Amino acid sequence: MRNLGLTVFSLALTASVIGNAYYQKKQFYPSVVYITKSNPSMAVIYIQSFILVILTGKLMKKVFFGELRAAEFEHLMERSWYAMTETCLAFTVFRDDFSPKFVALFTVLLFLKSFHWLAEDRVDFMERSPVISWLFHVRVLSLLILLAALDLDLLAHAYQSTISKGASVQLVFGFEYAILLTIIANIAIKYTLHTIALHSDNPWENKAVFLLYTELIMGFFKVVLYILFMAIMIRISMLPLFAFRPMYYTMRAFKKAFNDV
Repeated sequence: MRNLGLTVFSLALTASVIGNAYYQKKQFYPSVVYITKSNPSMAVIYIQSFILVILTGKLMKKVFFGELRAAEFEHLMERSWYAMTETCLAFTVFRDDFSPKFVALFTVLLFLKSFHWLAEDRVDFMERSPVISWLFHVRVLSLLILLAALDLDLLAHAYQSTISKGASVQLVFGFEYAILLTIIANIAIKYTLHTIALHSDNPWENKAVFLLYTELIMGFFKVVLYILFMAIMIRISMLPLFAFRPMYYTMRAFKKAFNDV
C-alpha cells in the first residue's frame, strides 16, 4: 500500500512539473528545454524514472521468476552492492561524459545485470530440484532469449557509437554487454545439460565433466575480454579501477576450473 502511495505521489509530482513547464512555455520543445535546465524539475524526473525502473523490475520478476528464493535475493543484494561500487568508480573515470543519458545507460546496465544474476541462480537451482514444471522451462527460455537479444542490441549500439565517435564511455558498455553475453551462453549450456540430466533414466555421470569444461571455456573468454578491455583502456590513458575486482575474480575462477580439469 505504501509503495502504491509513493507511486501515485511521484506521478502527480511529475505531472505537475510537466504541466507547469508547458503552462509557462506553451510549446513542447521550449517546455522540454525548461525542464532540463531546471534542477528541481530534473530531480523529479530522475525520481520518477527510478520508480519506473523499480516497477518494471518487479513486473519482470513476477513474470519470469515468480517469488524469489531467499538465496537468490541474498545473492542479488550482495552482487548489486559491488556493482554499485564499481559504477561509482566508473563515474570518476568518465566524469567528463557525465550526463542524464550516461546515468540512464548505467541504470539499464545494472538492471539487466540483476536479471542475468537471477537467471544464473535459477538455472543452478535445477540441479537441486527434483521436479521442474513446464512453466519453469518457459520462463527460463523466454528470459534467456530476451536478455540475449537486449545484450546483442546494446553491444551493437556501443560498437557503432565507438566507431563513429571514438573512444568514450561506450567502450565500457560494450565490454559489459560482451561479458553478459558470455554469462547468457554459460547459463544456456548449463540449462541444456540440466534438462538432459532430468530427462535421463539413469544418472548422467559425465554431466559434471561437461559443466566443468563449460566453466573453463566461458572463463577463458571472460579473461580474454578483460585483458583486451584493460589494454584498450590503458592505451587511451584511462586506468579502469572499477574493472580490477571482477577481473581478479574471473581470473581466479578460471584458474580453479583449469586446475580442476
